[in-house]
Amino acid sequence: MPVNLRVTEAHELFPVAGVRLGVTMAGVRKANRRDLVVIALDEGSAAAGVFTQNRFCAAPVQLCREHLAAATAIRAMVINTGNANAGTGADGLARARRTCDSLAALMGLQAQQVLPFSTGVIMETLPVERIEAGLPAAIAALRPDAWAEAAQGIMTTDTLPKAASRQVQIAGRTVTVTGISKGAGMIRPNMATMLGFMATDAVIAPHLMQTLVREAADQSFNRITIDGDTSTNDSFVLAATQRAGHPVIEQLESPEGALLREAVFDVARTLAQAIVRDGEGATKFITVRVDGGRDKAECRQVAYAIAHSPLVKTAFFASDPNLGRILAAVGYAGIHDLDQTLIDLFLDDVHVARQGGRHPDYREEDGQRVMKGSEITVRVDLHRGPAHATVWTCDLSHDYVSINADYRS
Repeated sequence: MPVNLRVTEAHELFPVAGVRLGVTMAGVRKANRRDLVVIALDEGSAAAGVFTQNRFCAAPVQLCREHLAAATAIRAMVINTGNANAGTGADGLARARRTCDSLAALMGLQAQQVLPFSTGVIMETLPVERIEAGLPAAIAALRPDAWAEAAQGIMTTDTLPKAASRQVQIAGRTVTVTGISKGAGMIRPNMATMLGFMATDAVIAPHLMQTLVREAADQSFNRITIDGDTSTNDSFVLAATQRAGHPVIEQLESPEGALLREAVFDVARTLAQAIVRDGEGATKFITVRVDGGRDKAECRQVAYAIAHSPLVKTAFFASDPNLGRILAAVGYAGIHDLDQTLIDLFLDDVHVARQGGRHPDYREEDGQRVMKGSEITVRVDLHRGPAHATVWTCDLSHDYVSINADYRS
């Protein structure tokens, strides 16, 4: 069961002016499930994205990069589940192009104005004929208030749909930010299997979009891990339809830019944390914060060493305060001049280790009390400098193994 994850109801998701979404059942892998989503953007919209750093990236990722680099105005996105179209070579790339060609023809667009996305099983042929057959129904279903349906339509092993929405006032105008994401396993996004789609009606200079989507990814999707595996298909796209009616935001550092940035970050963090809360087999949501680093990079390095450790994650699943495993992960994180005699370790409000050794007042029953909870914070202070970083992860349970062992059946 997801860890304290509430489904956002359809009425809580604000439509974004200039965005319409359509969902249908195309039978890409299984019958009678929503597995094909089309997102249409009004003319004048600007879009940007970040993608997996996995060198074995999927065909749709390759095509998205190509189309965004062409600087042609993006007008549509198409997402299929059930098949990742990764590890499929030249044939997979041709099938991804064919998907774009087909949607463009139906919507009166150029193929370069379409971004394709796929998620599902790797190294299987994309059934492009089924996608083509389903596109007319998805287009016919396009409407502004279909965000909740789209969140369901991009799910694979997710148990719940993930969506979030915020509104802020900029120069007297209401600006909306709404997004959806999917992912429950093969999650350690490095962008920049995880997909995220966000849209806003904010009026923003197009040249700022890549910076904004990169910053948003670094504040959210690039701070989560479930199993340490970076997918072939990770993608996060942000679109701005320019429909809100306020003066153009020319700088993200301006007061107006800061308001938009925080709204985008807020939605992105909510979506990213929802992925961890719905991690395959997860029973606990764990925040790992590392303080006192010389820079953010080494703080993230230590945080991910803890968050990726199977020994740490299984101890949390068992509520076993075998907390030396955390100190061991700190030690092998790769900081060669780390002074272990400076390190403090906290588990929520419990001071576990001081100056590299067991705190004299620490009692194992206190550690177990914390570990029995469903929301846990691990904090490590390196006492090396002013930097800090936070990542979010979950425990590793028997169900994770079962879900992935049975994934293709």
